[in-house]
Amino acid sequence: MFTHISTPSYASKAFKLSIFASALVLAGCATVEPRPFTVQDIQAQAQTDRGQSQTDVEPIKGALSLEEAIARGLKYNLDRRTRMMEEDIAFNQLDVSKFDMLPKLVASAGYSSRSEYAITRAEDSVTGAPSLGHPFISSDKSHTTTDLGLTWNMLDFGLSYYGAKQNADRALIAVERRRKAMHILIQDVRSAFWRTASAQKLRAEVKSSIALAVDALGDARKAEDERLRSPLDSLRYQRQVLENMRLLETIDQELSTAKVELANLINAPLALDLQVIEPTEALSRRMLELPVADLEDVAITHNADLREQFYNTRIAREETHKTILRMFPSLSFNYTLKHDSDKYMVNNSWNEAGAQLSFNLLNLLAAPSQKRLAEAGVALADQRRIATQMAILAQMHIARLQYSNALQQFERSDAIWSIDNRINAHMANREQAQTVSKLDMVANNTAAILSLLRRYQALAQAHAAASRLQATLGMEPEIGSIQDISLHDLQSVIGNAIKHWENGELPISEAEPAKSILAPTPAAGVVLPQSQKLVSW
Repeated sequence: MFTHISTPSYASKAFKLSIFASALVLAGCATVEPRPFTVQDIQAQAQTDRGQSQTDVEPIKGALSLEEAIARGLKYNLDRRTRMMEEDIAFNQLDVSKFDMLPKLVASAGYSSRSEYAITRAEDSVTGAPSLGHPFISSDKSHTTTDLGLTWNMLDFGLSYYGAKQNADRALIAVERRRKAMHILIQDVRSAFWRTASAQKLRAEVKSSIALAVDALGDARKAEDERLRSPLDSLRYQRQVLENMRLLETIDQELSTAKVELANLINAPLALDLQVIEPTEALSRRMLELPVADLEDVAITHNADLREQFYNTRIAREETHKTILRMFPSLSFNYTLKHDSDKYMVNNSWNEAGAQLSFNLLNLLAAPSQKRLAEAGVALADQRRIATQMAILAQMHIARLQYSNALQQFERSDAIWSIDNRINAHMANREQAQTVSKLDMVANNTAAILSLLRRYQALAQAHAAASRLQATLGMEPEIGSIQDISLHDLQSVIGNAIKHWENGELPISEAEPAKSILAPTPAAGVVLPQSQKLVSW
């Protein structure tokens, strides 16, 4: 029960002062001008951002293995953190949408004041003559009102219900997009890792060969100046040396960015001199020996892009239900507790209850068009799903062929490097016996370095092709929550996933759907759809 609220005598003055103060605030807002950031502000914020980017990032101790590089990329990569936050927002949106299905409980309070009393006269309803009584006051000059009302609209409840189901599918779409970003990240980390390995392996040899080429070029120019050989032979000799130097410098420039790219992907200090440990295991062909039909089944059930289209189709169908629901009348119920401090009222507190049925008759005219639009949206979603499925199957076949070709190219490059390396060893023995020129030594060193570089390039392309095939198949490490797993444990999970891939193991089990890394509990009354479990590579 509400109690009577007395209005102080100074309430009118306070109200006028509040209006005056609000007017001053609005006038001040009208004078706001653009305020660009200063250089100091930008530098301070940039320094803060750098510190935040390294929050909770474990320092690198020793050389990196491939498993640790992938684990650090998954745990610390900044773009991946952004995807995780987007996924978290999608699940929070789902959590918020459940409250739209609840009734509306509105509390309101108001205050009114007037300079004179509200005085009314009465007239006879039959003759129209003025009442013999004196004019009477019907309300106080100043009084407050308070309301507490509960309103429930059945049409809004139905629309909110289907909207919550759509938000549940949008949250799962965010999960699939995070998975796709993870596949791309793993592919980039593996490629950058092998480029860094090649740079680590070749940098010293390239520098040594460049120094030898510089000495050979100096000897050739000295021989030309001293007329020890014909000018044409000397110039041809110098050109060959310079051409080899150009190739070596090109290799050095290509390798110079590998460490920076890898450091950026794993969120390590860019100036850090990263060292990597090359895995001893060779790439396996067992995945290529599996039946193509099995690979197609895995791609259809696990590919992130295709799963996203399935959810989009269901969202379109829920939109059809919302369109049909809007054609029904709107039925609302309300119950309100009210109080008014007006001293002239006999009952200052009272309750109100009511029901209202409303219907926009023009909806009958728009209903056929709206229904056709919703059905066209479903048909479009179905067509996109079908087109995506066919594209995914084509991508799977292409990725499988690319992986097979990349393995073959690596085997050829490895054989060529082995031969060039043996030739270079024989030439080194001859150089010690002083039976070959420096030009021959530079040429053979350059050929061996180029062969080794092409071997690493082919190896990086083979790993990239393997990652593309894994992404097309939707195969990934079964990690769970990135926040809850340590870097060491995550590294072990990555290692086991790589072994599963090398053994040609496909995901075959079905269980709970993939959960968000940051996902809260689903909204009450909204059941997330089942999907196949995403198991390891």
